[in-house]
Amino acid sequence: MPDSDPRNRPLPNGITRDVLERDELRKALAAAHPDVAMLSDDRMQASVRSMLDHRPPTVAVDEGVWVFGYGSLLWNPCVPVAEWLDVLLYGFHRDFRIRLTHGRGSEDAPGLMLGLVPGGSCRGMALRLPPEDLEYELLMIWRREMLTGVYTARWVPLYDRRGSSLSAITFVANAAHPSFCGRLAESAVIDMLATGRGMIGSAADYLNSTVAHLDEQGIHDHRLRTLRARVNARVAAQNAGG
Repeated sequence: MPDSDPRNRPLPNGITRDVLERDELRKALAAAHPDVAMLSDDRMQASVRSMLDHRPPTVAVDEGVWVFGYGSLLWNPCVPVAEWLDVLLYGFHRDFRIRLTHGRGSEDAPGLMLGLVPGGSCRGMALRLPPEDLEYELLMIWRREMLTGVYTARWVPLYDRRGSSLSAITFVANAAHPSFCGRLAESAVIDMLATGRGMIGSAADYLNSTVAHLDEQGIHDHRLRTLRARVNARVAAQNAGG
């Protein structure tokens, strides 16, 4: 039987370009979770302009801007990508540190999402946005990544496989945000990834899509692969009634 609770009612196609252009993610969250604080579109536009105004001197906006993808931007960027590049970020690693009670989780079945946290390194993909309509395209990314303030946008240096560097925008987990949960026990991570589900889908789908697209690029994240195996085994057991 379909879930009648509007908090768990999905967006028809999840997060799409059309959803972002119409700002429907904001509208859906406001309707289903009126208690969730969100940045206004004016503040996000100002944030985009500030990022570009304070860009590193090596960034030439007439060539576009690089953005670091380490999670859903790998498989659902929703913006035009002129170029992809396999890169390494030092000083941060990806981990499931963001607890979701909306989006890919609910109050009854909270989920988890990746964020960059200090320490170690992180291999992912840099995507270059073309220079055309650059502020508008960055706003589309801001509408999906910065809506609730769970991330902080910043410029970081990335390194390709030859050791050459480039500057890119990335989104670091905001440790001051109420949804930041710190490092959880592995059993809790597996449980929340296996059961978390909300208006834009399940936490397990998020994990599977991220690992699949990292694998496609030859980026083998051992911890995420291990989590995927354990989470999928848990989901299969749940579906079988085990």
